[in-house]
Amino acid sequence: MRRNAKRLTLIAFVALVAPLLSGCFTLAATGIVATAVSVDDRRSTGFQVEDESIEWKAAARIREQHKDTHVVAVSYNLSVLLVGQVPSEEVKKQVEATVRGVPNVKNVINELAVAGNTSLAARGNDGLVTTNVKARLIGNGKVSPNHVKVVTENSVVFLLGIVTEAEGNAAAEIARTTSGVARVVKVFEYIAKAPAAQPAPAQAPATAPVSSTTPAPGTAAPVATPIKP
Repeated sequence: MRRNAKRLTLIAFVALVAPLLSGCFTLAATGIVATAVSVDDRRSTGFQVEDESIEWKAAARIREQHKDTHVVAVSYNLSVLLVGQVPSEEVKKQVEATVRGVPNVKNVINELAVAGNTSLAARGNDGLVTTNVKARLIGNGKVSPNHVKVVTENSVVFLLGIVTEAEGNAAAEIARTTSGVARVVKVFEYIAKAPAAQPAPAQAPATAPVSSTTPAPGTAAPVATPIKP
């Protein structure tokens, strides 16, 4: 009886611990993938972290100060792209001013539309379009998907990143020819030459501070550039 009880206890313990061990492995593997993507990003690690922080702060301020709007703030290399819908030109200017007040924001590209808020169905379709564009960027041989951020709003695809002109044109062509895309807008920061691939650096703290708001070397502030459909 005692042996059976011990066996049952051991089986129960293994059953409880196994998912946890599996979860640990999953998290570890996910961390490895995330690190690889971070290394291949042309932004500094500090700027990547600060971009995330800017997005959180901007979203919180917009929710608090500009209700009845649908606004998405996307930060890349400390430049913030605003997309979505607002009820008037005045509110559009107010939202931009709100985001400019977020610490470390160096530029705002205001692509907000004065229109009614899109439906949940439209937003779901936007998510699908973004996924399709990202999938088509993989293995295209002309531009790394890690160097291009894709944002879709009301079937309009916005492309952000630090790229050469050739890379930007290649990404735009891929997006333009993706099903469901109504229009493509390039919001790139251009560099004259793609930097050589660098070996992975030693692991740094995830909370590396941003020392300044200086953009990546050789880049200029991005400007929204629509391309013909």
